[in-house]
Amino acid sequence: MQEYLATYGISESIFNYLIMPLLIFLARIGDVSINTLRIVFVMSGKKYIAPIMGFFEALIWLLAIGQIFQNINNPLSYIAYSGGFAMGIWVGMTIEEKLALGRVLVRVITPEPMPQLVEYMKEKGHRFTIVGAEGRYGRVQLLFTVLKRENLKDFVAKVKKVNEKAFYTIESVKRVSEDDFTLTEDRPNFATRFLGKIRK
Repeated sequence: MQEYLATYGISESIFNYLIMPLLIFLARIGDVSINTLRIVFVMSGKKYIAPIMGFFEALIWLLAIGQIFQNINNPLSYIAYSGGFAMGIWVGMTIEEKLALGRVLVRVITPEPMPQLVEYMKEKGHRFTIVGAEGRYGRVQLLFTVLKRENLKDFVAKVKKVNEKAFYTIESVKRVSEDDFTLTEDRPNFATRFLGKIRK
């Protein structure tokens, strides 16, 4: 690569202390971002897309570490490698939040029934279960529902609007048995059909 860049008047020092660290930084962002998403796919049971992402993650990592060994005396390579790792985590988490992959289990506990929330869930087609329970201060209502993550923000906002003191917990769900249901059928939601398919 140095010979190719030399034809454009780029000196060896600029290549070693600017271009190469930048390439290592970008490569590390790429493989760590993929790693973050791969973990999410593994936890979501996406056994077909996760291995493919693992392949590209390993390939990019090998390219980056190979350049580190070729420039082992260049301290900027180590800084670029570490900086790319940190930035890759942030980029991966940001992409994962935008994709809103998977589903979550939400539990809502309130002292009194929330008919407004129940009507809201019926309108949105969310399946839910409400049971009576015993809390520290007496009888409470316990609502269970499983939502697609893309709907979580609106649901939590509705819960707070109905009862700002409602207690709720949220957990990730790996799989949902819904072969006979169509209310929560996945649909493309993030610009392309491919991203819609990997949610299934």
